[in-house]
Amino acid sequence: MNITLAPSGRLSGRVKCPPSKSYTIRAVTAGLLAKGVSTIKDPLFSADTKACINVSKKFGARIEKSASSLKISGVAGKPKTPKTVLDTLNSGTTIRIMTAVSALCGNRVSLTGDESIQKRPIEPLLDSLRQLGVKASSRNGCPPVTVEGPLRGGVCSIRGDVSSQFISGLLMALPCVREDSVVNVKGELKSKPYVDLTLDILSKFGVEVENKNYSQFNIPGNQTYKSTLYTVEGDYSSAAFILAAAALTESKVTVSNLFKDSKQADKKFVSILKEMGVDIHADGDSVTVKGSGILSGIDVDLSDSPDLLPITSVVCSLAGGESKIYNVAHARLKECDRIKAMYTELRKMGASIVEKPDGLEITGRKLKGAFVNGWHDHRIVMSLAVAGLRAIGKTTITDKEFIDVTFPNFIEMMKKIGAKIN
Repeated sequence: MNITLAPSGRLSGRVKCPPSKSYTIRAVTAGLLAKGVSTIKDPLFSADTKACINVSKKFGARIEKSASSLKISGVAGKPKTPKTVLDTLNSGTTIRIMTAVSALCGNRVSLTGDESIQKRPIEPLLDSLRQLGVKASSRNGCPPVTVEGPLRGGVCSIRGDVSSQFISGLLMALPCVREDSVVNVKGELKSKPYVDLTLDILSKFGVEVENKNYSQFNIPGNQTYKSTLYTVEGDYSSAAFILAAAALTESKVTVSNLFKDSKQADKKFVSILKEMGVDIHADGDSVTVKGSGILSGIDVDLSDSPDLLPITSVVCSLAGGESKIYNVAHARLKECDRIKAMYTELRKMGASIVEKPDGLEITGRKLKGAFVNGWHDHRIVMSLAVAGLRAIGKTTITDKEFIDVTFPNFIEMMKKIGAKIN
């Protein structure tokens, strides 16, 4: 399905940011592994989080869903062996974390995902699991994967430059084994704030992990996840699209449900807009943008925030002067090669943009409407939709259905603040 946009004038209004996908998936996993009944308030209900919920049920968790909460009866660190292959759909976070959790079963477990997932690397995680006594195999280093435990404590090493989700998976599974464990990170760890989210959830559920400057994690064994009441905060990754739309137009928009003390990596987008000259400020759990449509170019390191590359490339394409987005080569390993995707599609809209191995170099100018491809990637689709608000003429974007991965009501929310989008 396609999305069609016309250039939009002033946007206005107050909207509530959807809950965090990253926190929801980690909280559901913690609830699965906990002893007793946990309540997750205000979770995100999207395609990715539904995949995590379904996998958790197959591991033996009993999950009751209401309009605004999940009640999870956990398995006390001892997931049951699923009777069928676990399908994680388009959720990279789910397949990577649950691959590590699968090793707790002690029997053979198979996991797969959609076409995109089957192109994303997972071999570094499997190699670490092998170091801890697990039999693990994949197809050419990508899913589908097969895991056969039992997972044991001990020492393992893992690359830090591919995906922090590998480390998050180990950090969530290893507290449940009998022995103590040490995870050594080889090279610089990318996306450190996403590991911080995992450590935050572990702490909320009563699990201890010692973080030694992101180069080593010491994990005491024989721990028990404690059931808890947990409220999911709003998602800065999703809010970025609304904030960018307001900044690029002569608009005043407030986005609520954004915690000022959040550990989310993509909170950085507020600072990016501020540095580009946008009038943006936080007040309690809300962020307000008073857009002028005039932005300045920026040099920005997105090593810890690769999910911001698509929307940052859009605001830079419409800003005055030159911009550089760098140190984000790992954005090529997401749902698609996001560097190539934004280079390809923004060029169709007339952007002056150069693709680099680790990012993009952009000279701002006016964009024109075009027929562009969403690359089966929710963040590409939504970023191009924001670009269409300022393009001259009509913009049509493919792959509307992929928005459901993280932001099911994106189009309705954009319409609410006045965007011309169908």
